[in-house]
Amino acid sequence: MTNISASEIKITSSDNLAFRIFQWLFVIFLIYLLITAVGMIGSGFKGATKGHATDLFAFATNPFMGLVIGVIATAMIQSSSTVTSIIVGLVAGGLPVEMAVPMVMGANIGTTITNTIVSLGHINRKKEFRRAFAAATVHDFFNLMAVVIFLPIEIIFHPLQKIAGFLAEYFVGGENLSVKGLDFIKPITHPVISLFKDLSKMISEQAADILLVVFGIMIIFLTIIFIGKLLKKLMVGRAKEIMHSSIGRGPVSGIFSGTIITVLVQSSSTTTSLMVPLAGSGVFKLKQIYPFTLGANIGTTITALLAATAISGPSAILALQIALVHFIYNFSAVILIYGIKGLRKIPLNSALWLARLASERKTVALLYMLGVFFVIPGLLVFLYELTL
Repeated sequence: MTNISASEIKITSSDNLAFRIFQWLFVIFLIYLLITAVGMIGSGFKGATKGHATDLFAFATNPFMGLVIGVIATAMIQSSSTVTSIIVGLVAGGLPVEMAVPMVMGANIGTTITNTIVSLGHINRKKEFRRAFAAATVHDFFNLMAVVIFLPIEIIFHPLQKIAGFLAEYFVGGENLSVKGLDFIKPITHPVISLFKDLSKMISEQAADILLVVFGIMIIFLTIIFIGKLLKKLMVGRAKEIMHSSIGRGPVSGIFSGTIITVLVQSSSTTTSLMVPLAGSGVFKLKQIYPFTLGANIGTTITALLAATAISGPSAILALQIALVHFIYNFSAVILIYGIKGLRKIPLNSALWLARLASERKTVALLYMLGVFFVIPGLLVFLYELTL
């Protein structure tokens, strides 16, 4: 019988600890790459549109077209924070608030494309893909449902505009803030994005922006595969308990966690995308991911609010008004839809149904993504132009 000394046990234990620390550090690195890849895609889209993405807002001549343009612009730029900040600037420049409100609602829908792209990283593993795709699209269905409920009410009675206007009058006059001071994600991802920009230009000067998008998608696919494998091994015992204590404990905790994390990173696309691999790996269930996603919806409004407070002069009150509309709308949608049991289940059941369908027929996922975020909105803009 082999005798194992205490020193040998200690060495083995320390080796295991060191290896687990290395694995966690590698997960952090992969998360950094995932965030950077999302930034690369957004940067590539901006470059591909040659800075004319904001020209889309010229088509917003009625509330319905404002909604459509909000969807397309955000799907292209891949950041509702960026689009709503642009909208704040446009309102400060004279865009009517009543026209900007549906654009903000559209931005909420457009931002969810990032989750869907991330979920495609699981496409070769049926069960994982079903879980990941459901976690991604529950965000879509919630935001679509919010628009169906709130847009008609807003067009007829303007409650969001009126409440935000009252609050804006009360708050205007405070000290200016700057969103740049809180943005710590951009500085840490900028070097890698710049490196891939240079690489893309070396390969093809003309198609550099498209190549940057391709590189971003490739990195997402690779990081998702590795993150999924590592989390299955690491998310056991105490580590799993810590995660569950903040996200999996209950809906209120999940919403709060989603809000705080999104305020810190200033991107709902980033925070919700990081949850997709966890759902795909089976670490968290859809019912646990759902409230976290809703918290991200609330947290993302901080960017527009801070952008609005940086505007001074006669237009400051209007800029703050549309930023407050974004917050009030997202907060109210969470309270109403998640607060009523019958409404709460609709996004969940819809996401599960679509995920089952997409896991059986992979083309459904691609058609859904292209159709909802680009083809249908683009076709509506085209048809609208024909009627003018």
